[in-house]
Amino acid sequence: MELSTSTDGGLTWGTVRTPANSGSETGGQPVVQPSGTVIAPITGSRQQNSLRVFRSLDGGATWSPITRVDDIRWHTVAGGFRPRYMWPSAAVDASGKVYVAWWDCRFRKNCSSNDIILSTSTDGVNWSPAARVPIDPVTSTVDQFISGLGVDPGTSGTAAHIGLTYYYYPDAKCDSTTCQLDVGFVSSASGVSTWSAPTQLAGPMSLSWLANTVTGCMVGEYISTPFTADGLAHPVLSAANAPTGGLFDQATYNNQTRTRCGGRNRNCQLQRCRLHRHDSKRVHAGALTNIERHN
Repeated sequence: MELSTSTDGGLTWGTVRTPANSGSETGGQPVVQPSGTVIAPITGSRQQNSLRVFRSLDGGATWSPITRVDDIRWHTVAGGFRPRYMWPSAAVDASGKVYVAWWDCRFRKNCSSNDIILSTSTDGVNWSPAARVPIDPVTSTVDQFISGLGVDPGTSGTAAHIGLTYYYYPDAKCDSTTCQLDVGFVSSASGVSTWSAPTQLAGPMSLSWLANTVTGCMVGEYISTPFTADGLAHPVLSAANAPTGGLFDQATYNNQTRTRCGGRNRNCQLQRCRLHRHDSKRVHAGALTNIERHN
């Protein structure tokens, strides 16, 4: 695990540094508290069976040892789809409280499918027990994975506004010919105490519509829920339409209208859910096959 910091918005980067200890880690998402402390949740080991964390108290000049936060148990996603690599998604509120989301099957009988779960910390050392985001009943057939977490930076504590975008299958037992991939969104305006009903943002998508790699067809881990200064969330996601003329039609989108938090039920409502496309070209179906290899 190596890190570098920038003080000019990414134009230049400083010396590459490492945590005080390092083993087999995959990746994660560093966040910065108002105090300047950097907290970096990551996944650990080649099996990605643990959530780990390390931090810097001096702006990235030095880093603490990597420590364990929690075990990770995850159901293998059906259809040869590639969330082969577990990437936690992290965000921080105005008070400096850090929220981390990942997918896990611990709440499902026989680990039959995944939920999105959350843990929080105010210092990067002490973490709350993992809690399930109640998107659907634990007896459902839905499988949820690849999450993008966002927190309105102007809110905090029990009034923190949180958005969570994620991929899912309605049926965890599907196969490569029957799996239908969707994108969902839920939100909380009570610091994760209560959650909105899920909203479908995109899909259903057949897996044959997605670019293929040596580790399976994929949408990448290119998903997030950024908030703008006006307090509105704008989910960003990868979605696909059926290929036409031998060309893939897969691109990155964000919702063109907006997600507003508040109201009588203190949750966030996605308004009209129109998606705006961001891409420069279409590619031939099959052209991305075997473009990447992970050793």
